[in-house]
Amino acid sequence: MTTAKSHARALTIAYVMPVRNDARYLRTAVESIVAQKNPKGTEIIVAIGPSEDKTRVIANELAQEYPLVILDNPSGGTSSALNIAMLATNADVLIRVDAHSELEPGYTKLAVSILQDTHASNVGGIMEARGHSSIQKAVAWAYGNFIGLGGGPIHTGGVAGPADTVYLGVLRRLDVLEVGGFNEMLVRGQDWELNARLRESGKLVWFDPRLTVGYYPRRDIMSLARQFFTTGTFRAFILLANPKRTRTKYLVPPTFILSAVTAAALFLATFNWLWLAPLYAYAAVVLGGAWLSKGLSLKSRIALMAVLPTMHISWGLGFWRGVFTFRFRGDDVPLNTAAISVHS
Repeated sequence: MTTAKSHARALTIAYVMPVRNDARYLRTAVESIVAQKNPKGTEIIVAIGPSEDKTRVIANELAQEYPLVILDNPSGGTSSALNIAMLATNADVLIRVDAHSELEPGYTKLAVSILQDTHASNVGGIMEARGHSSIQKAVAWAYGNFIGLGGGPIHTGGVAGPADTVYLGVLRRLDVLEVGGFNEMLVRGQDWELNARLRESGKLVWFDPRLTVGYYPRRDIMSLARQFFTTGTFRAFILLANPKRTRTKYLVPPTFILSAVTAAALFLATFNWLWLAPLYAYAAVVLGGAWLSKGLSLKSRIALMAVLPTMHISWGLGFWRGVFTFRFRGDDVPLNTAAISVHS
């Protein structure tokens, strides 16, 4: 019988990290990689985009302590960073790590074993959102709650098995190359879209709740709003590229925006307060969620009343912006394949 230990030795590994303006968290992410007790020859490849903080300074310091390979990512995009890192290695397995993430001890050994046992092209598990400040703790709570991001195994756990997507991912490099790499037209959602192409090509994406990665979300409301606005925009891109890839939960925020605008217009036309019932209901959900949230301090519960609308409204507005932005771009929106082509 082949053991998990021999599986880990049988495959060569490269960690790939897209980094940009991540001075605050980069060291934590890298040290969580080093702590994995990696096999000899493991690579840690950091692709750095143009940054306004001390990201490169810290990366250079880390390279003096650990065997980091630092590459330039001129565009600054996550997808381009991942493609640059992927093409710089011949490793069998790519382990994606974001600068805001923190691998749990034993993550790599277990993930590679699962990859071998399931013959999957990509395996991953739970994104465990964590926070330091009151706002960040509120955002972390929203990530893992149904009224925040809508639930789902990536945030709440579940049973091991085939999945639409997984958080970050431990990928077979040649399989990723075969389907065209990461789509560089996508600023957000590139992992979901790649997993869709893997599945559509007959490959397996596997979720296992034993795999946990810590994630530190945005620390302030404005950064959170920008993140979710962009996420909504490129969710629309993915929908227009291939409507079959859409899931109902991704349409809830844009539907809410449409309902809110309609309700406000009808109210202004009639001054009948009943038309604002959808907004009353939403406010009740937000207030109830903040009041009933478990494990949060009073400050974080108050912050949650701003965090939830920021996430929902930003996503919804971003989605409609994406619909109008990409609807008329024709060939710029790929129908079934990535917008780029990479070769081994």
